[in-house]
Amino acid sequence: MSRTQPIQVAHHTISPDARPFVIAEMSGNHNQSLDRALEIVDAVADTGAQALKLQTYTPDTITFNGGSEEFYIRDDKSLWADKNLYKLYQDAYTPWEWHKPIFEHARKRGLIPFSSPFDTTAVDFLESLDVPLYKIASFENTDHILLKKVARTGKPVIMSTGVASVADLEESVRVLRENGCTELVLLKCTSTYPATPESTNLLTIPHMSTLFDVPVGLSDHTMGIGAAVAAVALGAVVLEKHVTLRRADGGVDSAFSLEPDELKALVIETERAQLALGHVSYTLTPKECKSLQFKRSLYVVRDMKAGEPFSPDTVRSIRPANGLHTRYYDDILGKTATQDIAAGTALSWGMIE
Repeated sequence: MSRTQPIQVAHHTISPDARPFVIAEMSGNHNQSLDRALEIVDAVADTGAQALKLQTYTPDTITFNGGSEEFYIRDDKSLWADKNLYKLYQDAYTPWEWHKPIFEHARKRGLIPFSSPFDTTAVDFLESLDVPLYKIASFENTDHILLKKVARTGKPVIMSTGVASVADLEESVRVLRENGCTELVLLKCTSTYPATPESTNLLTIPHMSTLFDVPVGLSDHTMGIGAAVAAVALGAVVLEKHVTLRRADGGVDSAFSLEPDELKALVIETERAQLALGHVSYTLTPKECKSLQFKRSLYVVRDMKAGEPFSPDTVRSIRPANGLHTRYYDDILGKTATQDIAAGTALSWGMIE
């Protein structure tokens, strides 16, 4: 598909001509409470975001319960420093039996619910829930087993591009397309948590769109909403942000998640950014045409007698625009008045000798 071809997902169109498709990522911020998860759904719906996304895995489908060093995160700067992977995903995963009530509540609130599957069994499960599209997470974007399974559903795919080279992405896009994916969106993503503005490199968005001939968006792990607004100005049509009720409540991803009022601001400001893009135009809007009268023109600003020469003391460029154009100012200086002229009169050719 072409990057300019609209993608219809439930009741929303993903297109440069539509408002950004804003995805609220719940991840593990439910803190293992279904009531909190449903509360997040309500909070997201109230912001005006279009979609709610879960992550579908279990500790056993995403990693191995190993005790060796390779199954630990050894990075002092990581939010999850010294965590065992299996234990981390036990704390973070969304129980599969929660998916149906969360999805049903999201639909009732007007949201488009879907998920990131992390293995083929998750795809089969999500198919049973009739999800309208799939999201491929950055760390799974080179898992060809998963890519083939998702592509063969025939549904639109949104894929994050973190921790992948151009060669990786070219191969993954080809795998998706060769296995039936005809509607694909790529998301620029910096897979650090949180990401810094300096590492976000939003100028990649238009380049990636041209390189792969697909719509592009942003999976944003920076704090605040500035990167998302800038991304829309560069052509992003999809925006993904982690959300939580309150960062102070804690949770696996809470430190880089937006609170509801921040997500609402993102929705409003990115929609304004999309509307402001418009098209290349040098034509005055109807409202601007009404403002033409307030531009400058030449006026007599001191009482003049017939035969008196025009000078900088008697003629000035002022608002409104009822007098001669200022381009004639130098030509008029030194010429004489054909009649008495009262101060405050718009200058016309008939007044000039």
